[in-house]
Amino acid sequence: MASTQEVLPTPLDATSNPPPLFDGTTRLYTYYSCPFAQRVWITRNYKGLQDQIKLVPIYLPNRPAWYKEKVYPENKVPALEHNGKIIGESLDLIKYVDSNFEGPSLFPKDPEKAKFGEELISHVGTFTGELRTAFKAEDTVKQADAQFDYLENALKKINDGPFLLGQFSLADIAYIPFVERFQTFLSEMWKYDITAGRPKLAAWLEEINKIDAYKVTKTDPNEVVVSYKKRFLEQQ
Repeated sequence: MASTQEVLPTPLDATSNPPPLFDGTTRLYTYYSCPFAQRVWITRNYKGLQDQIKLVPIYLPNRPAWYKEKVYPENKVPALEHNGKIIGESLDLIKYVDSNFEGPSLFPKDPEKAKFGEELISHVGTFTGELRTAFKAEDTVKQADAQFDYLENALKKINDGPFLLGQFSLADIAYIPFVERFQTFLSEMWKYDITAGRPKLAAWLEEINKIDAYKVTKTDPNEVVVSYKKRFLEQQ
């Protein structure tokens, strides 16, 4: 696995000119604090593709008009410019990067593990949606319990490593950007420890936090709290 140390480019805003689009360069359009884009950023880093896939951060609060007009009509991140086309949607993109670029494979060939991996990735939208709903519910902790119990039980299924499919995979990448943020916010606002009584989840987080490819993508916890308070608690 290649070194993940790199100088991060300055985000482009409405005053910025576009890069030389569709010139053969592979570009990952991202926003440093976006959990969806973080999935693809982790995948890129873990596979050692820092030289092959150039980061192009977009400042979403004041995004450049050319991004929607010339790059990605959906006007969101992540998006990948590769082989003359643009591909979006983070779960599709992590699979695309894993399948179409060199580097260590991030999905198991074992049929049973692969099937379980697809189930986990398919469930991640439910997991995140239920927790977002919990932040606005009367019994936040009870609703959060059910979701983190799901992860704890998932981590018990395959016992040949600390990760969801044993070894680090796309399944872990699908969940960790959101677990990272939910852990911070629940701890700060409700004094809720997502690892209490969940040894597998505690070990999972400990091991993921040893992975350089992930560590360099983490968002400042203070930024998470400010953003989530505004989003979930101040606009009820």
